[in-house]
Amino acid sequence: MTNAADLAAARLLQARHDRQPQPAPALADVAAGYEVQDRVARALGCFGGTTPRHWKSGGPSREAEISHAPLPPAGVWPSPARAADWPFFTLRGIEAEVALRLREPVDGARAAALDLAGARALVDAMCVSIEIVDSRWTESLQAPPLAKLADLLCHGALVLGPWVDFDAGRDWSTQAGQVRIGSQPALAFRGTHAMADPAFVLPAWLRHATRNGAVLAAGSVVTTGTWCGLLQAQPGDEVEVAFEGIGAASVRL
Repeated sequence: MTNAADLAAARLLQARHDRQPQPAPALADVAAGYEVQDRVARALGCFGGTTPRHWKSGGPSREAEISHAPLPPAGVWPSPARAADWPFFTLRGIEAEVALRLREPVDGARAAALDLAGARALVDAMCVSIEIVDSRWTESLQAPPLAKLADLLCHGALVLGPWVDFDAGRDWSTQAGQVRIGSQPALAFRGTHAMADPAFVLPAWLRHATRNGAVLAAGSVVTTGTWCGLLQAQPGDEVEVAFEGIGAASVRL
């Protein structure tokens, strides 16, 4: 009998082939979710046998487990981006985030020994990023959490703004920003990151990404969780995200 991981991988591949969402199966545990991520990526040839260079990591709080997903490079774009032809499935959710970039390679041994301060020291740059949330599951955001993990944490596409120098001592509690989506009223935010510091995800991300002997190359990027919750956009909307003192990014959907 086909197990749940087999079924999940097959359905995600079918969804991408047909551009139609599939019903989400129930997975046994977090390991199964990551196994499905890896199976789908291999089947699609997303990374050509190399370690992924772009990732998303995050969680609802510092006390919760941090989750991770490697991002297929075809859906990572510099700002300003145009996404009208991109095959979204069930939604176009918008998350305003800050992405961080590694200054040097990191292997598993080094990642295992890192604390937060040591991980921060490995970052050379940051930028505004727009995570476009989507789902290959029929249930969309109501799919089971492990199915969403298997589906790259509901990743649709990622837009990266211009890089600026990373400030390891930045006071993120006062960080302000704004999101504009089409004709909707602008949404302002300040100090609203779920973990109070986007760099908090770094040690867990580095250990996860190097767990099977992989080496993260210099220039690898992780986007670190939303500051604005999940906002909804429609086809044709212009989306603009700005963080004070960091920059801005935009995408036309």
